[in-house]
Amino acid sequence: MSGTTKKVADVAFKAGRNIDWEGMAKLLVSDEARREFFNLRRAFDEVNTQLQTKFSQEPEPIDWEYYRKGIGTRLVDMYKEHYESIEIPKFVDTVTPQYKPKFEALLVELKEAEEKSLKESERLEKEIADVQELKLSTMTADEYFEKHPELKKKFDDEIRNDNWGY
Repeated sequence: MSGTTKKVADVAFKAGRNIDWEGMAKLLVSDEARREFFNLRRAFDEVNTQLQTKFSQEPEPIDWEYYRKGIGTRLVDMYKEHYESIEIPKFVDTVTPQYKPKFEALLVELKEAEEKSLKESERLEKEIADVQELKLSTMTADEYFEKHPELKKKFDDEIRNDNWGY
């Protein structure tokens, strides 16, 4: 088997193991989406099986002597010469270089969004902990303003300026 085909088969096999089919299936809400999803999974499994079986094996070598005995030396030698002169062109990937920079930029953007999300999540968790700690049902306004002096100043300024929020 050619190196490229073997690599494709290996990548497809590894990708199939890493896909969380059950997790994705749980996210589907309509019956039609479930049917389409299971069709996709079946098709993926069929292609993956073909890659693992059909394309992962080396072809059997040709027994030229067997054919020489039945057909004749001259004709078999001509076929053998032509067979051995066949050059399979090497695959040249022209797509990956175009999309790799875009993909790398998306990864950077994803990392930034992840960091921002983690910071926001941390801030919100702290805020939730603070609110749970406050015990608002038994807290007086003075106790609350003691913990949040900026709000006290804001309210005092509004009252002083006769701004009652209307």
